[in-house]
Parts: sequence; structure tokens; C-alpha cells
Amino acid sequence: MTIPEAVQLVIQAGAMARGGEVFVLDMGEPVKILDLATKMVRLSGLTVRDNTNPQGDIVIDVTGLRPGEKLYEELLIGGDVSATEHPRIMRAREGTADWKRLEQELESLDKAMQEGAGSAVDVRETLARWVAGYREN
Repeated sequence: MTIPEAVQLVIQAGAMARGGEVFVLDMGEPVKILDLATKMVRLSGLTVRDNTNPQGDIVIDVTGLRPGEKLYEELLIGGDVSATEHPRIMRAREGTADWKRLEQELESLDKAMQEGAGSAVDVRETLARWVAGYREN
């Protein structure tokens, strides 16, 4: 999908919004980053330097995942998705938190951290209570 196509989907989803919805956009088939990098090198009029072409112009170095990076992106926590008027825009039904309770929780965490009493355990326990699907590694 091109950038203009993606922008059009985002604008159209925004026009459908009534307030607070989560939209899932069908961006097409996933593309391997290695294939994309190879194609970009070739479109630039250069060649990839690898075992089969040691005289190539550009080396593509695969480093693997760094801490915090994911191999796959989850689009939704739940699976409750419904169609919209647009075939490539879906509406997800995600749970919401009560703002008053969440605000109190955030304030107590902030206070604990400022007083030095807060810890990573407090943060993890709060996440476990408030973030659906949260799993500690």
C-alpha cells in the first residue's frame, strides 16, 4: 500500500468516527523487510552485496530483534471487529476504563514514585489490573 492510499484510509476512518472508536485498517499483505530493502536497493540502480554477489554496492545486515522489538504486531487485544461502510476499514470494540478510577490509580502511582516508595512491582501490579491481556515476561 502506498502512503497516499494509507492516508486516504486514515482520513476516511476519521470521517466515520463518532467518538472513541478504534479502527483497524486493512493495509494489504505483509511485506518482509528484507524483500523491501532488496527492492529499494535495486530501484536505486544499485546491487545488493551478498555471498552470491560479493561485488555488490550495498550490504544488507540483519541484526535480529533488539529488546522491546516484536516480530509480529498485534492489531487488537480482543477479536471483536465489525465491518464499516468501507471494505478496508473495520471497527473494533475495545473495553474502556472508568476514567475516575484510572485517574486515582495514576495519581497514587505518581505520588508513590515521587516519595520514593514506588517500585517496578507497583507498576507491574497496576498494569496487571488495568491493561487487558497484560502478561509479564
